[in-house]
Amino acid sequence: MPLGPPDRTTPPIFRQGPSALTKLLLCAAAAVFLMVADARFKVVEPARAGLALLLHPVQRLLLTPVDAWDNFGDYLRGTQRAMTAENLARQQLVQQAEKLSRASQLQDENQRLRALLGLRPALQVSSQAAEVLYEAPDPYSRRVVIDRGSANGVQLGAPVINDAGVLGQVTRLYTLSAEVTLLNDKDAAIPVLNTRTQQRNAAFGNADGSGMELRFLAANADVKEGDLLATSGLDGIYPPGLPVAKVTLVERRGDSSFARVDLQAVAQADSVRHVLVLQPLAQHEAAQAEAAAAAASEAAAHAQTKAAIKNVKAAAKAASAGGKP
Repeated sequence: MPLGPPDRTTPPIFRQGPSALTKLLLCAAAAVFLMVADARFKVVEPARAGLALLLHPVQRLLLTPVDAWDNFGDYLRGTQRAMTAENLARQQLVQQAEKLSRASQLQDENQRLRALLGLRPALQVSSQAAEVLYEAPDPYSRRVVIDRGSANGVQLGAPVINDAGVLGQVTRLYTLSAEVTLLNDKDAAIPVLNTRTQQRNAAFGNADGSGMELRFLAANADVKEGDLLATSGLDGIYPPGLPVAKVTLVERRGDSSFARVDLQAVAQADSVRHVLVLQPLAQHEAAQAEAAAAAASEAAAHAQTKAAIKNVKAAAKAASAGGKP
């Protein structure tokens, strides 16, 4: 075999194709084309959806330990929160039971003291539930309309309250509805009692309907911010002891002999949906007096009837005894 020069050609595996720059430009152009096509024509969307569908089980499998750890942590935290809430509920239940026991004892003691002093029992007026329909369209007054009227037994001047305190008073009465003037109306007024000092006064609505105020209060009067004002019961309309307002501002000026006292009603009409309509105090007392008089008259008539029957029986017995030999 003749010897010749060695073969210096590059093996096929090491043969070079296009240059690196050409490959970079081709890949960049393909990438830009795919991005534009995907953004404009959603060309890659089916492929992406199919790939996501294929990889979903794998993802779920890989996330199983993480989900299990998170669920275990949530279980421990939930158990701890439940135990804390249970302990808090038990403490609140004990406190409520204690308060209820004290309230019951105070009520019994109050009744015994009233009986000992010869005072009348605490007044319990009749009431009925009503729903606020809408606010009156008059922009110069603060009134609401309720769905109870004269056909339901509502009376003119009846107090209206909610769970927070006094809301207002019935000032216009219709057959199936009634208008309630709120306490912060410019024409509203209510006699109040400072629960801290037992000082009586009258609360009026502000001219702009934004709140209430105490008028003609001496500059040296004992009143502080945060004092609670309740109904005094002296007007014959509102039962005594109902919360009315809290003192929000006390301003004493040297150039005036009166103090400026601003109030905030405890019953906010903007968030009220259901109310209670009470019977006016004077009418309730009159009804009670009438009922007591009727009961006394009935008792007297019953006693007279029993006495008459007893006299007839005695006369019959005497007549039968006189007729014997």
